[in-house]
Amino acid sequence: MSRRGLLKTAGGLTAALALGATATTADAAPATFTHPGMLHNWGDINRAKVRVAAGDDPWLSGWNKLRENPHSQSTWTARPQSVVYRGSGTPENYSLLYNDIAAAYQNALRWQVAGTAANGDCAVRILNAWANTLTSIQGTADRFLAAGIYGWQLANAAELMRGYAGFDLNKFKQMMLNVFYPMNNSFLTNHNDACITNYWANWDLCNMASIMAIGILCDDGAKYDQAVNYFKNGGGNGQIQRAVPFLYPNVEGYALGQWQESGRDQGHTIMGMGQMGAICEMAWNQGEDLYSYDGRRFMKAAQYVAKYNLNMNVPFTTYTWGSGQNCSQQSHTAISSISRGQPRPVWAMLHYHYGRRLLLDDKYIAQMCFSAPAEGGGGDYGTTSGGFDQLGFGTLMYAK
Repeated sequence: MSRRGLLKTAGGLTAALALGATATTADAAPATFTHPGMLHNWGDINRAKVRVAAGDDPWLSGWNKLRENPHSQSTWTARPQSVVYRGSGTPENYSLLYNDIAAAYQNALRWQVAGTAANGDCAVRILNAWANTLTSIQGTADRFLAAGIYGWQLANAAELMRGYAGFDLNKFKQMMLNVFYPMNNSFLTNHNDACITNYWANWDLCNMASIMAIGILCDDGAKYDQAVNYFKNGGGNGQIQRAVPFLYPNVEGYALGQWQESGRDQGHTIMGMGQMGAICEMAWNQGEDLYSYDGRRFMKAAQYVAKYNLNMNVPFTTYTWGSGQNCSQQSHTAISSISRGQPRPVWAMLHYHYGRRLLLDDKYIAQMCFSAPAEGGGGDYGTTSGGFDQLGFGTLMYAK
């Protein structure tokens, strides 16, 4: 049953509206978007605020992790660029952007949870600086990764600062619509003129997430629908059945799903949990249950990825895809152990949805969630881009 269906059975329209949902069909964008309504809703924010103030764990541990991160300090100085470059052979400067995004998001969280104006002011300074400076994203094909990952992350930081004094939301929206969306749309439409299956699932997913986030930020139902429709029916590897190409109905009592990048390496595979998780969480906060779509196909994939990265065995089916411009066939014949067990802050979001919201047995996801201390974010997992692929701080914002 969809989230809207659950809300309906819980008491009809009155209950739905009380929970911030809208009376719309399950297959279309909400008539009125919920704000904040991306990775966090008012309930998430209020719960973190109350629990931190009470000194309760694990929220307090998550809060301390946030407070201690250098990016979370209100003294952070933005370094906006007119052109961001990503890709070898170009004058790469994209690290300036992902560091500033982490700082904007983390200061926005501190403002929302603790009400400290210095952090709110800092977040707004960063967002305004980029909105007034950035004109394009360039480089190799990697420019589409930058447009996708940093697009949805920037929009999430802005969503938390909506209505804050001094934040030029309209100018920020124009940057998202003029710089990020055209690249996101171009990639999902043309895939950089390559075979449609050439690019890994994460390339589609980050661009889908950016389009969804821009749709929510700008109250643009067409863009929101574009992302949801691609998740369900798209032609590339981010579409749910291509991202999870093989299902195993009963492996030691649990349903598992093989992830598209499992034969590549585990770092990118776990990254996929974060990218698809962000799409599902944003949709959930607008009343759309992609978490459970197609028989909870994503949950089966997350269980598979978690189990393998807990050093347990999982089945693997040879995966073949078309590459390059002529769709030359490539195959993975075995799961890859590269980067196995790599820590990334993606598991709290998934466990607290499947295990706590829905009260399902998410054995392996739960073990991954609790195998590490409170989740951090950008700056806590290394200085390279992989440490900034997720916004993080799931323990603070999702624990239930």
